Amino acid sequence: QLQLVESGGGVVQPGESLRLSCAASGFTLDYYTIGWFRQAPGKEREGVSCISPSGAYTNYADSVKGRFTISRDNAKNTVYLQIRSLKPEDTAVYYCAARRNYYCSRYVGDFEYWGQGTQVTVSS
Repeated sequence: QLQLVESGGGVVQPGESLRLSCAASGFTLDYYTIGWFRQAPGKEREGVSCISPSGAYTNYADSVKGRFTISRDNAKNTVYLQIRSLKPEDTAVYYCAARRNYYCSRYVGDFEYWGQGTQVTVSS
């Protein structure tokens, strides 16, 4: 019923860019905070960015600040993560998640709905 689907991942070279998409169905995206997370093999899932329901407030992990941009198009029921200047350490499965709360969060436990992830691989 309530579903998030990520897309846009792939294999790219260092320095290139990707735009990830998170499409929601079964609920109104307008009233949900959306977070982007990533998980490398053998590592804990970490929050990289979040965006408030209106898009007025955003938050980024220090490791991605200046390279990652989160945005949303509520008319399309979609949230995006624009990634620039990709580095090998960005290699991970990227997940989007939704929480029915006004406030941004990058904590895994705060989010109720999760997508299944899209793979980003940065390699020469």
